[in-house]
Amino acid sequence: MIVTTATEAAPGRPDNEDQVFQHGPVVGVLDGVTAPDLPTGCVHGPAWYVRRLVTRLRESIDDASDAPLALLLEQAVIRVRGDHPGCELDNPSTPAATVCLVRADAEHLDYLLLGDSPLVVDRGGRAEALTDDRFDTAYAPIRAEALRGDVPLGSAEHVARQRTAALRKRELTNTPGGYWIAAADPRAAANAVTGRLPLSGPDAVRRAALLTDGASCAVDTFGLFDWAGLLDLVTEQGPGELIRRVRAAETADRDGYDRPRHKRHDDATVALCRFGA
Repeated sequence: MIVTTATEAAPGRPDNEDQVFQHGPVVGVLDGVTAPDLPTGCVHGPAWYVRRLVTRLRESIDDASDAPLALLLEQAVIRVRGDHPGCELDNPSTPAATVCLVRADAEHLDYLLLGDSPLVVDRGGRAEALTDDRFDTAYAPIRAEALRGDVPLGSAEHVARQRTAALRKRELTNTPGGYWIAAADPRAAANAVTGRLPLSGPDAVRRAALLTDGASCAVDTFGLFDWAGLLDLVTEQGPGELIRRVRAAETADRDGYDRPRHKRHDDATVALCRFGA
C-alpha cells in the first residue's frame, strides 16, 4: 500500500480541525465537528479532540492491530474521554469528529465510516463512493431550510440559520434514528458503517481515497467531476491538487448563491491509497 496525503486548513482559520494519519496498516482521515456559538460543556475544541483521537487510535492499533476497526475506535474514544474528565461529556455539542478508516492486509481492505467523510474506491476499474448516509438522511430537511441560497455566506441571516440548524442537529447526534459521530460516547463506534473489500481478483481495490467533506465537496457540492474523475486527479496530480481545485471553486462562488453551503471555505483532507503493481 502506497499512501499519499494532503491536508489544509480553511483560509483564515488558525487551526486545522482535520487530521490524516497512517499507522502501520491503518490509514485514517478525521474531521472535527464544530458547534457554532453553542455551549459545549468542554474547555477543548474540535482541533484538540481530533488530535487526541488520532493519538489514542495509534495506541489502540499498537495494542491490538488485528482487532476490528470498530473496537479500535471504541477504545480510542474511551481513552480520549479520560483525557478531559472535568468536562461535561454528555453535552450533545461536546467536541467530536467524523471518521474514515481503512486497514490493508495481503488479501483484504477493511473500512470504517462514521459521519460524512466518504471512502472512494476503484474496484476493477469502476469508481464507487462508500458513505455513511445517515447524516444526510437525518439532516436533509434541516439542510434544506438552512441552505436556501437566498442570502450571502457570512451575512447575519445566514449565521442565524446556521445556529438554528445546529440546535436542531444536536437532537439527532448519536441517537438511534439520527446519526453517529465519534465524541464521548463509545457506543458510536459499534454503530459505524464497516465492511471488507478484496485486494485480489477481478473486483480488487486498486485505489482508495479517504476524504473529509471539505474535499469530497468537489463532487457533491461543486460538481467539478465525478468520483472516477476525482480518483484520476489525485492519482495523476496528487491530493494537493484536489484541494487547490476546491479552493478555486469556493472563491469563485464566494457568496454561496450558486452552491449553497454552510461556510465559504472548509478544512480539506485527502489520503490516497494505491495497491498492487
